[in-house]
Amino acid sequence: MTPRKTGAFAALVATLAVVVAVVAATASAARAPIVIGWAYDGNGAMAPFDGPALAAAQIRVKQVNAKGGVNGRPLRIATCNTQGNKPAIARACAAKLLSQGANVIFTTCDVDFAAPVVQEAINRGVLAVAPCIGTDQMGPKRFGAKGKLAFSFGNVAQDEGSAMAQYAWSKGWKSASLATDTVIVYFKDVVKAFKARYTQLGGKIVDEETYQSLGSTNITNAVTRLNGKKADVIVTATAGAFGALPQMISGLRTLGNNTPVLNSWAGDGVYWVTKEPQVTNYYFVTFASIFGDDPVPAINQLAKTLKAGTGGFVTGSAAIDGVATAIRRSGGSTNGARLAATMEKFKKVPTLSGLVSFSPTLHTVFGRQYRVMQIQDNKGKRIGAVTAKVVPKI
Repeated sequence: MTPRKTGAFAALVATLAVVVAVVAATASAARAPIVIGWAYDGNGAMAPFDGPALAAAQIRVKQVNAKGGVNGRPLRIATCNTQGNKPAIARACAAKLLSQGANVIFTTCDVDFAAPVVQEAINRGVLAVAPCIGTDQMGPKRFGAKGKLAFSFGNVAQDEGSAMAQYAWSKGWKSASLATDTVIVYFKDVVKAFKARYTQLGGKIVDEETYQSLGSTNITNAVTRLNGKKADVIVTATAGAFGALPQMISGLRTLGNNTPVLNSWAGDGVYWVTKEPQVTNYYFVTFASIFGDDPVPAINQLAKTLKAGTGGFVTGSAAIDGVATAIRRSGGSTNGARLAATMEKFKKVPTLSGLVSFSPTLHTVFGRQYRVMQIQDNKGKRIGAVTAKVVPKI
């Protein structure tokens, strides 16, 4: 072989080596896991909501990976316990997960508690997702322009309160007393939305009380005043884990007041019920039934597997479904801005929780069907379904 041919051959070999290396690197990158960093509350007030959602998401990730992952890449969840959503610890959790290469950050189910984690993610251009935050603040309204990267697979409070109003009206409950827990925005907005839609339908508000859960004692005074007003239904939005709900129900029933109480999904489950007096005539709307009577068999199986305490568990699975869909529709990209632009266009995207829709102004789900549940003598069951027809302005 002549020197010229030898040189040409060597150059060809070198070029092929570079091509092989590039192809190998590309293939390796394609197979690299998509990391979901999850900052969750393991032992605080949000633990009853964060824990089941995380557990459901972990099961859903295994199912997705068993079918080849997302665009050929497996999903992987990395976790960090915010220990009651203490702001400094939550922020440190987010920073840690991002430093470990998280492509998407998941956070707790209340926007106030979630704020430190969300800000860490969106400041670095990373998509921030909550399984079940229920306010329109998970987006630009709370976090400004960078809030375009923040979404929740919970139901937005305006939609939920509207659905509750429709159900109340359908039951023939023509008058309502409102009891607003002021501890978080979601609770306040659900009741505001209920009032807006209920009065639009023709309902009459006969009393409006406020109280604060998480250690406050003013629930007793609110119960006394509620008992003094005659209404067809008492409406609230609060969580059993926050303490005030069992006090409200037991207080009313001890006074001999058996007026129906209608709550949001935050009041899901029977983990909080009191033995004496038993919880009766209590209703709430939620994502899924935990009592084995959900119309979707896969939900019943998942609830049984997880021994779920609230129907919010299904939002963990829904969030995985939604993010996976966004990545596929974005051509496999995990770029935060690209994923956010894709998710803003979601219209009735199928998930285990039902059909999910977002918009440029609402980054929390609207239009999804709610299960209507009743607890009677401490036993829960599904009694119907409702979907909001109107998303009122509040």
